[in-house]
Amino acid sequence: MKTRITELLGIVHPIIQGGMHYVGYAELAAAVSNAGGLGIITGLTQGTPEKLANEIARCKDMTDKPFGVNLTFLPILNQPDYPGLVRVIIEGGVKVVETAGNNPSEYLPALKDAGVKVIHKCTAVRHALKAQSIGCDAASVDGFECGGHPGEDDIPNMILLPRAADELEIPFVASGGMADARSLVASLAMGAEGMNMGTRFLATKEAPVHENVKQAILQATELDTRLVMRPLRNTERVLTNPAVERLLQKERDLGANIGFEDIAAEVAGVYPKIMQQGDVDAGAWSCGMVAGLINDIPSCQELIDRIMNEADQLIAQRLEGMRAGTGTAA
Repeated sequence: MKTRITELLGIVHPIIQGGMHYVGYAELAAAVSNAGGLGIITGLTQGTPEKLANEIARCKDMTDKPFGVNLTFLPILNQPDYPGLVRVIIEGGVKVVETAGNNPSEYLPALKDAGVKVIHKCTAVRHALKAQSIGCDAASVDGFECGGHPGEDDIPNMILLPRAADELEIPFVASGGMADARSLVASLAMGAEGMNMGTRFLATKEAPVHENVKQAILQATELDTRLVMRPLRNTERVLTNPAVERLLQKERDLGANIGFEDIAAEVAGVYPKIMQQGDVDAGAWSCGMVAGLINDIPSCQELIDRIMNEADQLIAQRLEGMRAGTGTAA
C-alpha cells in the first residue's frame, strides 16, 4: 500500500509504532521496521545522549530498515539534554523523529539540515496547523481514545481526523484507538495517510515488557481505562488498578487544591516497576481504550501482515462489493 506517509518515510506499510516510555527500545523498534512499518525508540527512556546513541546503534544492528526516535519536550525545570539528544540522533543517521509535548521549533533547523523527517504528535487541529507552520513534515493526530496524554479538548477521532483532513496540507497519521485493519481503512477514509499504534504494539511478542503487562491488556475491555491528572491539566488515560482508583479518590477529595506532590506516589517513577518488574498495580500506566480490541499477542510481523492483508480484503471485497452492489454487509 502506497500513501504519502510511506513515500515520506521510505516504509512499506503505513503503520507507525508510537513512542512509549520504557517500551520503545531497540528490540521493538527493529521488529516493527523489519515488518515494514516504522519502529520508534523512545528518547527520554534512555535519558542521556550516550545511552540514546547506544540504543540507536543496537537498533541499527537489528534492522537495515528506517526507524525513528521519539523526543517529548517537557515543561520541567530539570530538562533532559535535548541538544545532546538531537545531536546523537543526527550522528546516528536516524532519518525520522516523532516529537511530542512542547513546540519543537528550536530543534527543527538542525534536524531539517540533516535530512531528518519530523512528525509532531498533536491532540488538536490547531496544534497540527502550528506544527505545519513551523516546518514539520507530518503530524500524528491523536484522538481522545488514546492511551497516554489526549490533551484537554476530548475530541474523538471520528471528528478529529476529518477536521484535520479539512485543514492540513502536510500528511498525517491517525493515532488513538488504532488496532487492526478496520482502524487503518477507517483512518484512510477520513483523510489520514496511515496509523500510529501504541497499546496494540505493547501486546506483541517483541515488546520488551513484563508478561504481566501484556496479560493485563488482554484481560482489559474498552471500559477499563481512566483519566487521571485532569485537575492539573495534564490528563493521562491509564489502565485502572487500585493505585489509579486511589489517585482518583485523592482528586475528588482535594479538588482544586490538589498538587502533583499529592499524587506522586501513584505516578512518579512507577514505570520501571510496572514494565520491567511486572507489578501492574504499582501505579498509573498509559493504556488506550483500544485494549478492548486486543485479544492476542502476535509477533510484530504477524500483526502487521494481518492488518495489511485484512485491509486489502476490506477495501477490495467489502467496500468495493457494496459499491458495486454485489457485496455483503457481513
